[in-house]
This record gives sequence, structure tokens and C-alpha cells, in this order.
Amino acid sequence: MIAPLLTAPALTLPVLALPLLALAACSEEGPAEKTGKAVDDAAQRLKDAVVPPGPGEKAGRAVDKAVQ
Repeated sequence: MIAPLLTAPALTLPVLALPLLALAACSEEGPAEKTGKAVDDAAQRLKDAVVPPGPGEKAGRAVDKAVQ
């Protein structure tokens, strides 16, 4: 049996809108995210210096940059 409070129409909109608001609130990068990306980029450059990327990986990276 479902509790009557959970089926109330007044709760439907806030429950459905909450995930959308959470996604919209994360549009700007904070300092921690910028630092994390810099660390990731440095690690990728180090890896590329040891094992150069092939043509498929280069194409995949170009697609990733295009859609960001």
C-alpha cells in the first residue's frame, strides 16, 4: 500500500523538478574542478610522451573536444 502523502499532487512537481534544478546549478566550474582538469591534462600529456596516441585515439579526442 502506498502512503497517501507520497501520491499527493502537490509533491509531484517538486520531486520531478529537483533533479533538473541540481543539474542546472552545476553549470560553472569551481576551482577544484579546474585543478582536477589540469591534473588530468598533465597526466595525459605524460602518457602521450611515453606512448604516442594512434590515429584512432587522435580522432576520438578531436570529437571529444568538439562536443564539450
